[in-house]
Amino acid sequence: MAERKAKKSKSTKRRGAEAALERRIVDAALDLAEEAGWEALRLRRVAGRLGVPLDEVLEHYRDLDAVADAWFRRAWAAMLAPPPADFATRPARERLHLMTMRWFDTLAPHRVVTGQMLAAKLYPSHPHHWMPLVFNLSRSIHWLREAALLDATGRRRQIEEVGLTALFLATLTCWLRDDTPDQTRTRKFLQRRLDDADRLMVRAWGRAPPPGIPIDPDLP
Repeated sequence: MAERKAKKSKSTKRRGAEAALERRIVDAALDLAEEAGWEALRLRRVAGRLGVPLDEVLEHYRDLDAVADAWFRRAWAAMLAPPPADFATRPARERLHLMTMRWFDTLAPHRVVTGQMLAAKLYPSHPHHWMPLVFNLSRSIHWLREAALLDATGRRRQIEEVGLTALFLATLTCWLRDDTPDQTRTRKFLQRRLDDADRLMVRAWGRAPPPGIPIDPDLP
């Protein structure tokens, strides 16, 4: 029994150390990119900044695109963190605004570099990054619907997904150019677009019931 506990403790410590190194690699990459730009960043410089062998970086990240993906996963984690206690009682547009801004707020300290990451994913010479980018966008919208407690099915869900995708991309475009304090411009942009979308959805489908109550997919 004592031996098993000791092994479990060592395994837990090892996983903790690996997770800490993965986070340090991302942080170091961001700091270096702030100095010279994402395009000029090299993983050997990240390893040098951390004082670890380059092959140890490779054990955690296959390339810089994987480092970028890890940065975006932090935004997902922030979006999916427990919401406020009264969250389920709020209107859908407020829930969507809170969860969407969690995503952008997490990335805000490195907004310019984040834009450079996205540009690198879209390089004509990197077609192998295009399809994962599409899937990640789709996955982000699905997680956003989960986080915002949107339960529609059928045609209403399809419309929500298309609309949220367009809204997210429009907000991202605004955010990438937003140098206002606390991202005020982005917050107001998103709020206006959500208000417009809410009016359209109410006109077409009626007011959605509270979270947890099934929605008839064949309405209106």
